[in-house]
Amino acid sequence: MKTIRILGMSCQHCVTSVLEALSSIKGIHDVRVDLEKGTATFEHNVPVDLEIIKQHIEDAGYELGQE
Repeated sequence: MKTIRILGMSCQHCVTSVLEALSSIKGIHDVRVDLEKGTATFEHNVPVDLEIIKQHIEDAGYELGQE
C-alpha cells in the first residue's frame, strides 16, 4: 500500500475528486482518501510513475504534498 499527501482538500467533494482522479490511473486500485489527514492510500499492481499521479491530482485541482 502506498500513501501520498494531498494538499488543498477541504470537503467531501474534494475527497470524491481525488478518489476519482487516482482510480482513473491504470494499475491503481483500492483507493482510500482521508480528508482529516490529507492523505490518499492505494494499492498498485504495476509500477506507476509518480509524475502520472501528480498530473492526475493537479488536473483534479489539488497538489501532491511532500512525502
